[in-house]
Amino acid sequence: MLKKEKRRAYALLALFCLCIQISVGVLFVIPPVKVSAAPEVSAPSYVVMEASTGQVICEQDAGTRRSPASITKIMTLLIVFEHLKSGRIHLEDMVPTSAYAKSMGGSQVFLEEGETQTLDTMIKCITVSSGNDASVAVAEYIAGSEGEFVKLMNEKAESLGLQNTHFVDCCGLTESDDHYTSAKDVALMSRELITKYPEVFNYSGIWMEDIEHRTAQGTSTFTLSSTNKLLKQYEWATGLKTGSTSKALYCLSATANKDGMELIAVIMAAPDGKSRFADAITLLNYGYSVSQMYTDENKDALPMQKVEGGVEDYVNLTYAGSFHYLDTAGNNLNDIEKEISLPGVVEAPIAEGDAIGEVVYKLNGSRIGSVSIQAAKSVEEAGFLDYLHRIWIKFLVS
Repeated sequence: MLKKEKRRAYALLALFCLCIQISVGVLFVIPPVKVSAAPEVSAPSYVVMEASTGQVICEQDAGTRRSPASITKIMTLLIVFEHLKSGRIHLEDMVPTSAYAKSMGGSQVFLEEGETQTLDTMIKCITVSSGNDASVAVAEYIAGSEGEFVKLMNEKAESLGLQNTHFVDCCGLTESDDHYTSAKDVALMSRELITKYPEVFNYSGIWMEDIEHRTAQGTSTFTLSSTNKLLKQYEWATGLKTGSTSKALYCLSATANKDGMELIAVIMAAPDGKSRFADAITLLNYGYSVSQMYTDENKDALPMQKVEGGVEDYVNLTYAGSFHYLDTAGNNLNDIEKEISLPGVVEAPIAEGDAIGEVVYKLNGSRIGSVSIQAAKSVEEAGFLDYLHRIWIKFLVS
């Protein structure tokens, strides 16, 4: 009887310990981070991208080729700003309007044949009012003809790796099946435009502005009114371009900047104009709700690098740039570790900008990115006279 009681007591004790173990285990289980499912929108194709990293936050049918309508002008503007940067054209240049440019239908700012406007004004006409006539006039000014300008557009698309993009005109008015792009490609060309040429926001943020038509018939005022209603509907909106035709339906590449985080939301083939803006707000809000950005400007000092066989024994180092990391999994970004990796010595000659090492960033033990560490100046290889000079200096000092 005593043995039975002992066995029962041991069984109860074991059960009690098991319960304690289970409860403690449950107490310290870390629940998985939940990221909200991407919201439903009316557009069949969309993508949300963070601009500095190019990371896609969410997408749907983003690689399907679709007619882009006037968001074609994103590539047109990219070519324009590239030529401005190169110095081949200037904002003060007077751009003439040909009969062909005047004949464009669809969205227009009613330029007359022979009328000239500054390139600065023409960019406003393209960006704010989506002027097809202004787009063609600028294309002709830069490349001699719209056809030659379109070649530049397709070459740029190829250089950016846009495999689902091909242009036939510079404004998107065409109904040709050979004129197409995808939501993902539009996001990539938008990213190229806004990160390399942020001055485009000086134009895409305009809600309304007057320009003057000066022709043989006299001077008249025309009001440019933005086609991008998001500028009034979303407080963080900065641009970028709308588009619509019966073939493309309603498209939008929307850019926004909230607390320093820049997002791009591309919507293609939305059923109506209001839907594309509503979709953009929904997608941008989602993007901001699940994203957090880690940025290291890399302003801290780096050690000097020892050089072997050079006219100088050490060279200063510099970071190639800042580091950006977008997190959508709810990680603690304070846990990011920064590790500098440099060789003990490098051999001369060294050119300014040569990669010497790298700084590696890790989160939870996994590598999340890196930035190159470069030589801040050139160091030539030492010759016979350089070594002789060193010996002489050493002799004098001793």
